Amino acid sequence: MLLHLLLLLWTQGVWAVLRAKCLLTLQREERDPKNHYRPGDLYIGGIISEVKTLFNQVTFKRRPSSQLYANSMMEHSKMLSFILAIQEINQDSHLLPNITLGYTIYDNFDNAGHTSEALLDLLSEGEATVPNYSCGRQRSPLAVLEGTETGFSIQISSMLGTYKIPQISYNFVSQVLRDKTQFPFFYPMLPAEGFQYSGMVKLLLHFRWTLVGLIAIDTEKGEKFLTVLTSMLIKNGIAPGKQRLDRHQFRLFHTYVGRFKGKSFMCSETKDAFSVTVWRRCREREKLQSRPQQMKDQILSLDNYIIYNTIWAVARALHAALLTKSKRRKMEGGKSIKTPRLRPWQNNSLHRVNLGSVEKRGSLDFKLMANPKALEELDKLKKPLPPSRCVESCNPGYRKVQQEGKPICCYNCLRCLEGTISIMEDAEKCSKCPADQHPNNNRDHCIPKIKAFLSYQEHLGIILTSIALFLSFITCFILGTFIKFQDTPIVKANNRDLSYILLVCLLFSFFTPFLFIDQPRRVTCLLRQTAFSIIFSAAISSVLAKTITVVLAFWATKPGNNVQRWLGRSLANYIILSCSGFQVVFCSIWLGTFPPFPESDMHSQSRVIILQCNEGSVAMFYVALGYMGFLATICFTMAFLARNLPGSFNEAKLITFSMLVFCSVWVSFLPTYLSTKGKYMVAVQVFSILASNAGLLGCIFIPKCFIIFLRPDLNTKEHVMSK
Repeated sequence: MLLHLLLLLWTQGVWAVLRAKCLLTLQREERDPKNHYRPGDLYIGGIISEVKTLFNQVTFKRRPSSQLYANSMMEHSKMLSFILAIQEINQDSHLLPNITLGYTIYDNFDNAGHTSEALLDLLSEGEATVPNYSCGRQRSPLAVLEGTETGFSIQISSMLGTYKIPQISYNFVSQVLRDKTQFPFFYPMLPAEGFQYSGMVKLLLHFRWTLVGLIAIDTEKGEKFLTVLTSMLIKNGIAPGKQRLDRHQFRLFHTYVGRFKGKSFMCSETKDAFSVTVWRRCREREKLQSRPQQMKDQILSLDNYIIYNTIWAVARALHAALLTKSKRRKMEGGKSIKTPRLRPWQNNSLHRVNLGSVEKRGSLDFKLMANPKALEELDKLKKPLPPSRCVESCNPGYRKVQQEGKPICCYNCLRCLEGTISIMEDAEKCSKCPADQHPNNNRDHCIPKIKAFLSYQEHLGIILTSIALFLSFITCFILGTFIKFQDTPIVKANNRDLSYILLVCLLFSFFTPFLFIDQPRRVTCLLRQTAFSIIFSAAISSVLAKTITVVLAFWATKPGNNVQRWLGRSLANYIILSCSGFQVVFCSIWLGTFPPFPESDMHSQSRVIILQCNEGSVAMFYVALGYMGFLATICFTMAFLARNLPGSFNEAKLITFSMLVFCSVWVSFLPTYLSTKGKYMVAVQVFSILASNAGLLGCIFIPKCFIIFLRPDLNTKEHVMSK
């Protein structure tokens, strides 16, 4: 009986000790005052740096104090994104059905001691912060989400690894933590840190900020940050200014920056002492309910979308693990409780705008896309993007030239060279316009070139057409006159038939300019030079036949000369056919091997597209032209030698003058033709055709018409045959 009583008393004593151990700790409310806690069937833990504080420097001369001596910087958005994700997961009937997901979120205050206390409390299932001891509550975390610095991540991993609890980091981590041998339960959610640097550079380039400041803590990681990012900035034409701060200066800098952010929140903390059991936090007085999409976007736009996505990823992984079990046992947990509602932390003075988004292109590449409407909204708010430049931007139409001895963002602006443009500000180089366009006067965009050719609508085309028609009319008139007065001595002298052939050839020659005028086409390009060459050769051959006939006629009058048998139509026809036949052969070879074709010359003139005929073979063109010059030279030589032959009407003199005009026109044609471009080149050739034909018509036939109409007394056989 006594033994039984002793056992009972000993049992009650032990129970009293254990119960007293639990009662010595804080009596926690449903929502833990030292962390953000919500009960559930399964738990996810979180350690974040929501509050950055400044503590007195440790001197080892007195007990370390956690007394706050500077204002802190509040960033409640991290905690809100965590809570928002849990809330949406619990409301999703298809994900973790019949299971409530709870959470325990700690703030480590960016301090190693607070991090250790948070870990001890997270691993302790009882009211006391004693791991492996169960007393009162059950909240073992399935995973712990953290976004602390590398040193704190290693500290967390050393404790969680013992319990094989997955440690999921939403921050850019050091390469050391990626070693699975030392940290087997550490899972980074972001790629290497270089991805972040690339994003920074692309953002700066998008907003054309070419002068930036880099501030880093004076550690190995800070030095790596400065080295890598500086190289990338300089490579992309951005001039960085660098400043290294020690830990104390770096925290002061954070406090200074936090003054602005502190004004954006309605919740702040006092300068109360910070101990493990009385951590201060912002208490939401209202319940967390479904908020509009606008509120959700404000929370997740503060660089906290990765936290939101990470928690969803953990929930899906847990859901998949539960589905693999053949039998799921029912999870017991507390009843669903109402959690506080999200409050509008931002005051009315802060207006957030979504400036764009990021589209992933590869494992380490992405595309930054700006939102034009958001930029317009900033303009309406009279809050333009801040400038960050060494010099004023170069306007379109100019290009940048680096200033020697100055930072890379310092440059001069030089106007683009003739024929080039730049369509954006701060262009590195000027570019050429497409072949069918040319720069405008400001050289900031391209405009279409004007198509140019010798047309009937412009003055030059009208003048040349009028001259050709007038000379054609004169030729027809002279031909009609010769036909009417064909039996008169003046017409019959020097072979009447050759005069008819020459007049017809001249008439056709006056029509050839119509093949040169107007827009070039395939048919006109094929005919213009060949028709001109053959008709001109026939005309010159007729003049040559007339010259040879005159010479042979006077030689036949000498006694004992047998030249008279050569006189007659057969000789003249033979001369015309043979001389013009060679030109026909040349032109046939030309058309068969290198036929002319229409083309657009976009390079000879900067603002004009010249529509012209490509001769196909320049050599064949000059062969045809040279052959006509050869015939004209022979004709001129023979006529010049026969100019002093007796007779009142010696036609050799007239032929000499006509050939002199003809040769003068075509000798001056060559340099003029080669020195002009476009429609003026065509006009030069048309003018040469008209002038040389007019010389033949005027020198050979006008004197005869003068005698027919004004001096009929000279149109007698006696006068023609007299010496």
